[in-house]
Order: sequence, then structure tokens, then C-alpha cells
Amino acid sequence: MKQVVTSPDAPKPVGPYSQAIQAGSTLYISGQLAINPKDNKLIEADITAQTRQVMQNIQAILAAANFSLKDIVQTTVYLSSMTHFSDFNKEYAKYFPEAPPARQTVACELKAGALVEVSAVACKIGSSRSFDKL
Repeated sequence: MKQVVTSPDAPKPVGPYSQAIQAGSTLYISGQLAINPKDNKLIEADITAQTRQVMQNIQAILAAANFSLKDIVQTTVYLSSMTHFSDFNKEYAKYFPEAPPARQTVACELKAGALVEVSAVACKIGSSRSFDKL
């Protein structure tokens, strides 16, 4: 069974999607931009500050589902330009000091002039469910 997950501490969806969906022990987090959840506006800042806001939004959604950054197993990163890659990595690495998740990074045009967007998949490893019962 799937369950919609929402957090008042993350930006409200602006279209027909959920902040996240939990299916069993897996949480699928929609792409997050550097939107301040207090006013639902993109922060005007450099890639470092935008990355920080994106990760704070992801942490708020994780917390709403009783997950943490340590539960993230995969992320997809969208950068407005690969020129941001190095500075993005420096900030992103602070959130995953050990065993960072699998990741792909692509460059593309992002909504509203955003510099970065990140989506994530988190999984509760070691849950009481066994995979042979699926």
C-alpha cells in the first residue's frame, strides 16, 4: 500500500504530485528545488546555498516519514550547468560523510531559474520484513 508523505517544513507541491510517497519500507521523494517553505519562493543564491536549501527540504520530508539521510540509497541530481558540479559536490558531501548513496547527475534547464534539483529514494534497511515474503 502506498501512502502520501507531506511536511509543512518543505515546499508545497505546485502541480499534481506529492512531496513523497512511501511504499512499504521505501520512500520516494519528488525533486526538490531550493524553495523556502515559509514563502514558497526560490531562494536567490549561489549553488552552495541552493544545495543547502534543497537538502534541508529533503531532510524535512524524510523526518515526516520517520526516515533520515542515512536511509537514502539513491539520488538524482539535476544541475542547470555542469560548471556548478564541483561546488555542488562540496556542499552535498557534507550531508553524506559516510557511505553516500548511488547517484546520477545531469545538466538541464530547471524551473524558475533554479541551479539545482535533487530527488531521492530512501529505504529502511534491516526492517523486519524479509524479501522472500514479497
